[in-house]
Amino acid sequence: MASTSLSVIGEALSSTAQLDGFARFGNKDCGRRGDGASKGDGKVSFWGLAQLGISTVMFLLAAMAAKQWGLAPSFAKLLLTLALYTAGNLIMLRLVREFGMSMSFSLSAVIQLVSVNVVALALFGERLNAFQATGMMLAIAAVALITLGPYMQRL
Repeated sequence: MASTSLSVIGEALSSTAQLDGFARFGNKDCGRRGDGASKGDGKVSFWGLAQLGISTVMFLLAAMAAKQWGLAPSFAKLLLTLALYTAGNLIMLRLVREFGMSMSFSLSAVIQLVSVNVVALALFGERLNAFQATGMMLAIAAVALITLGPYMQRL
């Protein structure tokens, strides 16, 4: 009896148009999952690069605020750090919608990796060992392949 009730409830919920989250939030893929479809064609536009740059600046400022909080903790520094990370992530949500999850997060992660390490090395005097430096170079090569991939397919 309990399984029959649950199946009736499940059928009623699945047929309810109001529970279609994809349509409610304006997703143009309308619920197609796993097909890798995104609004763009895989190429990063100038506006996309600008948004990526803005989010990188936000994450870089957040990382510096987090380092300052780590050196001398205060509630104000914690709030600033959280606000900056939140702003960066809100921009990233726009990029995910525009270019897809794999491209947006791959580019953002590697660009942040490089920029945060530049700040850590230059401003905070931190050091990388040989293996870490090699990883950085491989990450830069990965960004080049991800970014240039759609353009190189024509060759």
